[in-house]
Amino acid sequence: MTVDDARIREILQNTKVIAMVGASMNPDRPSYGVMQFLLGKGKRVIPVNPGHAGKELLGQPIYATLQDIPKGAAVDMVDVFRRSDAVVPIVEQALADLPHLRTIWLQLGVESAAGASLARAQGVTLVQDRCPKIEYARLRM
Repeated sequence: MTVDDARIREILQNTKVIAMVGASMNPDRPSYGVMQFLLGKGKRVIPVNPGHAGKELLGQPIYATLQDIPKGAAVDMVDVFRRSDAVVPIVEQALADLPHLRTIWLQLGVESAAGASLARAQGVTLVQDRCPKIEYARLRM
């Protein structure tokens, strides 16, 4: 199921808190630039990376897993910078641990029909193979 431009625009406008799974400390990695961009758009971005848990990235504390994010954070979107074969467990954890979740966003080259079905069954939108930074520019937001 493809998410249309009107829905993409709505997601980008209404999302306030984003958990970024696979956030990288390396400024040359796409996740770093996307996190920096989203912070600049006024979003709260919570980096998730078990290899860097306890450190800070762009001034934000890094958590090992989605489950470790404080419950009061009210995460409404999970942005996934991981391979497609890692998506289903991430979707399962997000659905179980993030009660305010509305969107799961899979970055460019990342797709999962099974993850999309799981999300859809819980009323959560799953965007595949897109980048929010690119979508902001494409939709002239």
